Amino acid sequence: MTESTMAQGLPDILGPGLQVVFCGLNPGADAAAAGHHFLGRGNRFWPVLHLAGFTPHLLAPQDDASVLAFGLGLTAAVGRPTQRADQVGQEEFAQAAAGLSHKLALLQPQWVAFLGKAAFAAMTGKRQLEWGEQAGRFGGARVWILPNPSGLNRGYTKQQLVQAYTELRRALA
Repeated sequence: MTESTMAQGLPDILGPGLQVVFCGLNPGADAAAAGHHFLGRGNRFWPVLHLAGFTPHLLAPQDDASVLAFGLGLTAAVGRPTQRADQVGQEEFAQAAAGLSHKLALLQPQWVAFLGKAAFAAMTGKRQLEWGEQAGRFGGARVWILPNPSGLNRGYTKQQLVQAYTELRRALA
């Protein structure tokens, strides 16, 4: 686990040669205060990750560092914690692009999975994005865009999230 953080956010949980690095938009304030990824009440990341087949059992946010054993990593596009992701502006994502790209280039994961379209769109200047695999690479990694698992994202049911995340897991094979 690297101890690098951007601003007062969460430490990255990364290592070299991972299969997938899941890249959230930015840490929630509660998650940053507790020091664990995807801690927010109602956040569906951990159940979805398990149900999609990335982990053999359900992990709790307090077990977030254990994702490395499954070839997975965790980071955030922007390190500044907020109550809601919509409190991070496009310019903040754009400014964070070089740092994230450099981090990925050093660690060489196979994939980076952006959790939501906002960060990747702002970092690349692309306006029309579809869910799933993207053309091109970011920091040397193949790119996949997944719906954000936040409980505030009411556009996707838990089952729809599981289906979307399962598509990425199948692409790894």
